[in-house]
This record gives sequence, structure tokens and C-alpha cells, in this order.
Amino acid sequence: MISLILSFVVLIAGYVLYGRVVEKVFQPDERETPAYKKQDGVDFIPLPLWKEYLVQLLNIAGTGPIFGAIMGACFGPVVFLWIILGSVLAGGVHDYMCGMISERHDGASIAELSGIYLGFGAKWGMRIFSILLLVLTGTIFVTSPAALLEQLTPGPLNKTFWIIVILFYYVLATLLPIDKIIGKLYPVFGIILILMASLILGGTIFGGYEIPEISLQDQHPSGLPIWPFMFVTVACGAISGFHATQSPLVAKCIKSEKLGRKVFYGAMLTESVIALIWAAGGVAFYGATGGLSQAIAEHGQSGVVYEICTGMLGPVGGILAIVGVVACPITSGDTAFRSARLILAEITGLNQKQIRNRLFLTVPLLGVGAILTQLNFDILWRYFSWSNQTLAMIALWVATVYLLKTHTKKLTSLLTACPATFMTAVSLTYILMANEGFRLSSWIAYPIGIMFASGLFILYCVTLAKLDPEHFKDFRQDS
Repeated sequence: MISLILSFVVLIAGYVLYGRVVEKVFQPDERETPAYKKQDGVDFIPLPLWKEYLVQLLNIAGTGPIFGAIMGACFGPVVFLWIILGSVLAGGVHDYMCGMISERHDGASIAELSGIYLGFGAKWGMRIFSILLLVLTGTIFVTSPAALLEQLTPGPLNKTFWIIVILFYYVLATLLPIDKIIGKLYPVFGIILILMASLILGGTIFGGYEIPEISLQDQHPSGLPIWPFMFVTVACGAISGFHATQSPLVAKCIKSEKLGRKVFYGAMLTESVIALIWAAGGVAFYGATGGLSQAIAEHGQSGVVYEICTGMLGPVGGILAIVGVVACPITSGDTAFRSARLILAEITGLNQKQIRNRLFLTVPLLGVGAILTQLNFDILWRYFSWSNQTLAMIALWVATVYLLKTHTKKLTSLLTACPATFMTAVSLTYILMANEGFRLSSWIAYPIGIMFASGLFILYCVTLAKLDPEHFKDFRQDS
């Protein structure tokens, strides 16, 4: 219990203190934002702060901080450390910088920002990588709610039926102006997501469950090593590259740059609080990591969420579980396809104010998603998790180059270079070791991952030492 309380304190202090450091480094001002400068009634629409915050929270969260935290809890309470330190020092920085740099470039996607700061090759590589990740994400968040709905409805209403229903909703949410469906439904579901986590916290504390204290011991029942697997398993809630694709959506709607810390950094740390609650509740409810791991294997993530909710909260918990596990992933899936549409619009140059152009880009995306729903969920989730962290790594290097180009104080770029280096080591080591990767032993994967990340950091340091403060003077003035 003490560890959980201290974790909450660290997250609050991180928002107040470190969040201000990040904000001071970026230097938000009173310039006109894209919401007003490019207002089109579809994607660029000014939204009030409370809607911006809740839309951003649902964009990045969904069931990510629930499913990922539950699976991460199988490693034991060491996951608490990754959630709190990862979100304050990496995830919050990542989301804030991605959102605000996009805002400075008229709501550009992470793919376009990669082109601006890392070059032409990076732009096209990120365009392809981002679209693949977004379609994969949207597909994942079709299959998981459809599977649960199949269990809760009569025979004819099977998984295929619910997949069709959800995809139809995705068509509407992807095509219509952001304030018509997303702007109206997301705040409601955002409140439900927060309420659901709050009740689980109450059920864990007052239900007589024992919350384990933080330990560095690896308690995964199958012996899966903490490095790098825990850092990929828990993406949403600590740091997630998917957020780099979602923050530009809200960057198109934000009224003032000075609201960025509340919207981007604040939503990320709220997601971390939710992840922390579910990680603690998962281990506490099943008594040990072995019981939790067995429950996941037998019932899947959705089934475990339903068991925890009904076990702690009774019928009310069952209703919340259904809403949470059905509505929350859908609210990440629709914005995933929406983001993919906007990246395709950047590539093709099609004006998105015209609905026929939006339809022309949306239908093929959802068609691919429909095909991918036939694949095994666990396979999709593993590739999604690795792609997530790889995209986070790239986004942090983009932010590092941005700071080098726009700030005379060169050392401010360490704010993003350090977590970028860490995530580089995580991503490469994971794909070298994982079953869906090269399946190398840790004796080979660990040194390669660490040396590659160290090499990039050394290259960064050399660039830092040689950088002439006047070299990017014109670039800073334009920005």
C-alpha cells in the first residue's frame, strides 16, 4: 500500500514540477494556433480545454493502460517503477513534444515531422510505418470488444456481426467532423474510464486485498525477463509511440499553446494513474503473479477485466467492465483510422474538407482492417506492442533534433535524447529476443541493443559538441 501511495505522489509531483520543466524548455507563446489559422470545420476546430483534455485521454488510452498494465503486473510490483518513472521522464515528455511540435507545424503528423527533422527517407519510412501501426491498432480495437460482445449477446449476434457494427461506426467517426461524434462521445467515455479506475482503486483498498510493495525481483511465472519485455508489455501508461500519432489530432484543435501541458502532459500522467491502479488491482485480486498469468491465459485480457470488476464491485462492476472493455478500445480504434486518413491526405494532397475525398481514403483503410480482424489477437498485440515502442523511440529522436535546431541552449535536448536512447535499447533488444523477432539469446541481444543505443547517444553528443549556435539561426526564426 505504501508503494502505491508513493507512486501517486510521484506522478502528481512529476506533473507539477517536471511538467513545468518540459514546458519551459519548449517555450509556448501566444501565437495563433492551427485551430484558428486553418479552421475547416472538419479536423481543425477549436475545442474548450476540458474537451481537449478528455479527447486526448481517450485518444491515447482506450484499454491500453488496462490490458498492458494487467499483463505487465505479471512481472510483479517492479512494474510500478516503470509506470511512474517511464511516464514522468519519457511518456509525458514524448506526448507533450509530439503535440506541441505538431502544433507549431500546423497540425502535421509524426511522419511529416520526421521528414522535416530527420530527412526525406525518414519521412517516407515513417509514413509507411505509421499507417501500418494505425491500421494494426484500429484492428486490435475492433477484435477485443467484438469478442466480449459475442459472449454477452444471443447466438446470432456473433463476433462477425459485432465486427461489422464497429467498423460501420469507424466509418462515421473517421469521416465526420471531429466535434460531431468524437467531441461529444469522448468526454463521456473519458469520465467513465476515470470512474472505472477510481472504483477499482476503492475496491482494492477497502475490499481487504493485499497490495504488494515495490520490489526489483522478477516475479513473472514463466521466467520472462524484465529487460526488455516488461518495457514493451506496458506501453500505454508509461510511454507509447501510438500517442505520437494521436497528439496531432488534438494539436489541430488546441486554442492556445499554453494549454499544452494540461492537455498533453496531463493526459499522459492521468493514463499512468489508471495503469497503476489496474496493475495493483490485478496482482491484489488474484493474490500472486502466477494466478494473474493463469487467468489471462484462460480468459484473455477482457475476461480478466470482467472478473476483477465483478469480483470487487459486483453487478455495478460488471456494467462498468462491459462499458470500459467495449467503449474504450473503440474510442482508440476510430481515431487510429482517422489519423491514418490524415497521413494519407498529407501524402496525396487531397483536401479533407470535401467528404468524397475523406471517403476515398477511409474505405480502403477500413477494408484492410476488416481483413486483419481474421488474424489471432495475441499475434496482433505482440506486433502492436513492439511497433508502439519503436515509434516512440523515433518520435523522441525527432523531438531531440527539433530542440537542437530551435534552441540556443543545446543541453535542453537531453530532455528527449536520454529517453530516446533508452527506448532505442528497449526496442532493438526486444525484437532481437522476441518470438515474433529473431529469437536470439540474451547473451547476444543485450550487448547489441545496448551498443546500438550507446552509439546513437555518442553520435548525438558529438553533434552537440560541434554544433554552432548560429547554424540554425534562420530555422529558429522561421519556427
